[in-house]
Amino acid sequence: MGSAATLAANGDIALSQERHPSAALPADAEAIAHAFVQARQAGQSLPDFPGTIPPDLVSAYQVQDLAIAQWPDTVVGWKVGYIAAERRDASGDERLLGPIYARQLWNATGAIVEFPVFDGGFAAVEAEYVLRLEQDAPADQLHYTPEQAAAIASTLLLGVEIASSPLATINQLGPRVVVSDFGNNNGLILGPQVPDWLALDEDGLRVETFIEGTRVGTGGAQLLPGGLRAAFAFALGRSAQRGRPLKQGDLIATGNATGIHDIRIGQQALVRFEGYFDIPCRAIAA
Repeated sequence: MGSAATLAANGDIALSQERHPSAALPADAEAIAHAFVQARQAGQSLPDFPGTIPPDLVSAYQVQDLAIAQWPDTVVGWKVGYIAAERRDASGDERLLGPIYARQLWNATGAIVEFPVFDGGFAAVEAEYVLRLEQDAPADQLHYTPEQAAAIASTLLLGVEIASSPLATINQLGPRVVVSDFGNNNGLILGPQVPDWLALDEDGLRVETFIEGTRVGTGGAQLLPGGLRAAFAFALGRSAQRGRPLKQGDLIATGNATGIHDIRIGQQALVRFEGYFDIPCRAIAA
C-alpha cells in the first residue's frame, strides 16, 4: 500500500488507542492482517487463526484497520453482526462491524447473482435489511440511541450478505476472530428500496431464505435485537469511535434476519422479501 493509506490506517489505530487507552496493538497484528488479506486475495483457506487471537474487540478492530489498509479497494459500507451475551467482552458491545467493499457490491436485478466464497473456509448467506445514509453523520458524536440514529436521514433497501472467510472455524472462535477477518464478510447483494421505512411497523418486514429450494430460515426485521434502529445506532457510534464516522452513501447491513445459512460452492439460494422482492444467488469459488 502507498504511504498515504498506511498513514491513514496508523491514524485510525492511534485514535482508537487514544479513546480506549487500555488497548495495545497486538504484537502480531500486522502478520494476522497480512495472512487474512493474502488468503482472501488468493481465494485460499487457512487451517488455523494466523497468530494469537486479540485479547478484546478493540484490539481486533486494530487488526481489521491494518487489513483494510492492505486491501486494494474502497470501503462503501459496514456489516453489523450480533454478539451473543455470553461472548461479549469488557467493551460491552452487543454487535460488531466488518467492511463492505466496492468491488464486492452487486445489484440484484431478479436474475441469479453469482457470489464468491472460500473453498475450505466458511460460507453462508444472510438475508439483510440495508440502510444507506443520505447525509454525513456528525463526526464528533460517539454514541447514539436508536431514536438519534433514526434522525440521521437514510434509505432502507433489501439485501443479502455473503458471509465468507478463509477460516472455516471463524464463528466458533468468536467475535474477536470475526472482527479480525473483515467481520466475516465477502460481499453484499443490494436489492430495491423499501419506501418510508420509518413509518413502517417493522413486524411487517418479513423474509424467507431458501437453499436449493428448501426453506432454511424465516424471520424479518423483528428478529434483530432492538430492531433496525438499534443496529444503525451501533454502527454510527462504533464507527465514530474508530475514527471512521459514517458518510453520505455508506451502506449498513443491519444483521441477519433469518439466520446464518451455510452454503456450498455451486448451491443456489433464494431470499424472498415478502411483498417486495426475490433475490436469487449462487455460490462460486473465490
